[in-house]
Amino acid sequence: MTVSPHSESPIVVLKDVHLTLGSAAGPVNILRGISLEIGTGETVALLGPSGSGKSTLMMVAAGLERPTRGRVAVAGQDLGALDEDGLARLRRAHVGIVFQAFHLIPTMTALENVAIPLELAGASDAFARAAAALDRVGLDHRLTHYPAQLSGGEQQRVAIARAFVAAPRLILADELTGNLDGTTGDIVIDCLFAEHARQGTSLLLITHDARLAERCERQLQMSDGRIVDDRRAAPLRRAL
Repeated sequence: MTVSPHSESPIVVLKDVHLTLGSAAGPVNILRGISLEIGTGETVALLGPSGSGKSTLMMVAAGLERPTRGRVAVAGQDLGALDEDGLARLRRAHVGIVFQAFHLIPTMTALENVAIPLELAGASDAFARAAAALDRVGLDHRLTHYPAQLSGGEQQRVAIARAFVAAPRLILADELTGNLDGTTGDIVIDCLFAEHARQGTSLLLITHDARLAERCERQLQMSDGRIVDDRRAAPLRRAL
């Protein structure tokens, strides 16, 4: 098992996780015995070619896909013991997700999009906290704008604000700079790591972006459904 050096209890534990899906040509093994720990506050980049299983591993860690066999635990809870409502509650309490395609609700303003997790949790100050989160990612002047009125980089910063607004213990991000140019991607990466530094959130980031991977403490390499390398490096520190 690849194990985190962080002293606190790991936020994510996968033990011998397999995922096999059926197809017209027969069973397809997507994950082939993944064992992994991610520590509290740790930053991890997950790299590998397309089709290696990276996005599936993230979906399994989020409880959005159930493994064929093996154990997955997040924030000390065994995901296999939870029904769909229990998994939704776990994600709401502990997990934020950022997607390459942003997944903002087009009929809602930036402020309303960011407030959604807090409103679902019944927070009375949802809009005040959402406005503060947007301010931290440099979008205090875009609160009433709809996604179609925002650039790609601005939409991704809204998505980051939404992922962090409820102070989750774990952020999962799938190619968050994949649709962005280099300069815009750097701005988005800086926003992500500024929020990480402020909250101490664990990060698992799927990426092909070397700039993003180099900011992480660990770089995991996947190939053919397995983790084939676990490399540790001091992250590049930038002024926040």
